Amino acid sequence: MASSSKAKKKTVRLASGRKRARQDVKLNAANSALRSKFRTVIKNVQKAIVTGDKAKAADLFKIAQPVIDSVADKGIFHKNKAARHKSRLSAKIKALAA
Repeated sequence: MASSSKAKKKTVRLASGRKRARQDVKLNAANSALRSKFRTVIKNVQKAIVTGDKAKAADLFKIAQPVIDSVADKGIFHKNKAARHKSRLSAKIKALAA
């Protein structure tokens, strides 16, 4: 395969393009950090659910909700995806009581 997807990046000639490339590096780092935080808080709640500790799961879910909402507000994930995650987690927490 001569043309792979990881081909050498071309340098941008225009000043505005170079600035855009610099900004993209910062934005990419910020988005990656937020995406990672999103995944981490969801994983924490899921671990608490698996152990069957409803109180801990509910507390972690309260912490997770604003993180999930803020990531959706910033446009990193769609609002429906955030709502879906919150809905499924709360349903699993409610199911622990039964």
